[in-house]
Amino acid sequence: MLALTVAFALGALVAGGVVFGMTRPDSIEQMADQIRAESALRDKTQIKTLTELARTTRDRLVPVLDGLDRAMPANGTAGPAVVTASDVETWRKAATAAVEGFADPPSGETATNVARSSLASAVRQIATTVDTYAAARDLTGDARTTAMGLAVRQRADAFFTWSVGATALDAVNVDAGYGHQHVFLPTSSGEGDLTPDTEPEGSHDS
Repeated sequence: MLALTVAFALGALVAGGVVFGMTRPDSIEQMADQIRAESALRDKTQIKTLTELARTTRDRLVPVLDGLDRAMPANGTAGPAVVTASDVETWRKAATAAVEGFADPPSGETATNVARSSLASAVRQIATTVDTYAAARDLTGDARTTAMGLAVRQRADAFFTWSVGATALDAVNVDAGYGHQHVFLPTSSGEGDLTPDTEPEGSHDS
């Protein structure tokens, strides 16, 4: 009877050990789960930082875009406004500071990288628009008209690219639990730009 009891106990221990060995998380799997958790936390922090950067950049660029809109209205309903060399230099400084704000970007999750890259590209396009406009001011005749037209197209591309980045930024904020964040440019000189949805800021409805 004692031998039977011992045998049963040993069998239970062996069986339990086999089950535990089969069901316990593998060390590699545990490590992968830890890496994923750390990556998600890091990305959530990056999303918040990127959103703050996008808002700051937008506020910095609004005076530049307002000035460009007065100087070369896309719809042609008004004549060019008087713009001084000092105005252009101010726009250049603001655009350069905006570009520098996106320098040395950290590596994040794919969706966050897409949002960041789109916004950074838009900022560079705006800086290029200012440079093209500045160069056009020194031209005359058909050359000036052509250069101004190029600047208008560059500005439109910049608006569209920013709208793509702002849409992606809104989506990653919702996924991260921050709710909707609509960091779009206030005006658009292009066609087909993506626009913010109607959900209120901070809302978690998709």
